[in-house]
Amino acid sequence: MTLIETSRLVLRPCREEDRDLFFELSSDSEVLGFFPFRRSREDADAIFTMIRDMTPEAGFDLLVMTLKGSGEAIGLCGLSKPQLEPYLPAETVEIGWRIAARHWGKGYATEAGIALLHYAFNTLKLNEMVGIAVESNLAVLAVMRNIGMKSDPACDFDHPQIPDTHPHLKRHTVYRLSAAEWLALQAGQAPH
Repeated sequence: MTLIETSRLVLRPCREEDRDLFFELSSDSEVLGFFPFRRSREDADAIFTMIRDMTPEAGFDLLVMTLKGSGEAIGLCGLSKPQLEPYLPAETVEIGWRIAARHWGKGYATEAGIALLHYAFNTLKLNEMVGIAVESNLAVLAVMRNIGMKSDPACDFDHPQIPDTHPHLKRHTVYRLSAAEWLALQAGQAPH
């Protein structure tokens, strides 16, 4: 079970009390501006129950971002294996987050992202992390740059799970960060 602390956040596994947050993040049009659909309460609850009841591979829990001072749950984050072959190799590990709109603009995604990278490279000993986002999702792309990831335009792709009815959401951009680049950033050196 993964538990990660930062200066302002605790990233902890999902619990039953997080069901309402999961629904909010699965149905809010502002939060889902770059997703093709919103979930009904029934669909969100079914997905939440499935996630809560499964036993994830070590280090791949769906984590809830909570504020240290109040314990308020503000978003979800974690590491996952996106299964997007042939666009990305099978062993690809993706970093991701989704935060309630009322908490945007406070640096929480960047803070959680840095903590997840630290965990991925120092604890799980992964070789590389990937970030994927709709190419026009400037806020997420900025967070990926803020945490040290670099664009890899040669790997950008049209996401096969986005319906043709949403052509503006199909093109996805790929960002990467290797363990060696992460270590160089932590040492204050320019990555090679």
